[in-house]
Amino acid sequence: MKHQPIQVFGLGQCCLDYLTTVDSYPLPDTKCEFSEMVIQGGGPVATAMVALSRWGVSTAVAGVIGDDGFGSMIKTSLDEEGVDTRGLLVRKGHGSQFAFIVAEPGAGSRTVFWRRPTGPPPQPDEIDYDILRTAEVLHTDGLFIDASLAAARAAREAGVRVVVDAGSLRDGMLDLARLSDCFIASEKFARQLVGTENPLGACEKMAELGPRVVAVTLGSKGYVARQDDVIIEKSAYSVDVVDTTGCGDVFHAGFTFGVVKRWDVSKSLDFGAWAAAMVSTRLGGRAGIPPRERYTSNGRS
Repeated sequence: MKHQPIQVFGLGQCCLDYLTTVDSYPLPDTKCEFSEMVIQGGGPVATAMVALSRWGVSTAVAGVIGDDGFGSMIKTSLDEEGVDTRGLLVRKGHGSQFAFIVAEPGAGSRTVFWRRPTGPPPQPDEIDYDILRTAEVLHTDGLFIDASLAAARAAREAGVRVVVDAGSLRDGMLDLARLSDCFIASEKFARQLVGTENPLGACEKMAELGPRVVAVTLGSKGYVARQDDVIIEKSAYSVDVVDTTGCGDVFHAGFTFGVVKRWDVSKSLDFGAWAAAMVSTRLGGRAGIPPRERYTSNGRS
């Protein structure tokens, strides 16, 4: 079987999400009736690859699943979206990453219960460097840090741009920042980095590590970014929020789409913010991924 050239190589989490909505989160030792439930594929990198694939970008994903039923559903969900899953490692006798997510549409919040994959993480020698070196972008969340660092080094040597989705300040993430071209962090990461609520300060500190573009996503408050010495601050798009699951994943996908298309940084960030807002209007991280064409009339660029 002949595969098309890959534009974005994703390395990171692949998950199966069970999602439901409640009017309000229950107190301990009480019962709570939920109104609906959906099952979707999830995970920061996997969902980003799905979004990019829907927008016409060829993608591949590298990560870990188990040989359980969840793993089979995770892989199927990616295969059906046209994501190349040759790099998805199946760990025999182990469980896949799984999450149960309770969304509160009225509050615009959610609670996530999750289990990481029980099998060994991908090792540097398990990465398909032939695919990686011919891609345009490496997109990683740094969860599998040894593999992520090895992939980032190989990408830099091959002239492949490195985009990092930094959710938490784990061991090795600052080393990964030093190898990245674009480092986009969560509000949690920024707070862990500088010790206070100071996203602009976090951008400055991240920029000192070397990435040309750094940013902090702030949920309903929008985002702040720095490109070289230029500061970009934007509010979030105003929508009726049902569930924030996947918003950050799709924000990063939107930014990476702009990198592939050679857009300027401001437009790439804005497309990510718009796409993330659209995702929040549906339950789950993938149901609300909007068609790329809708951005022309609705975007702020």
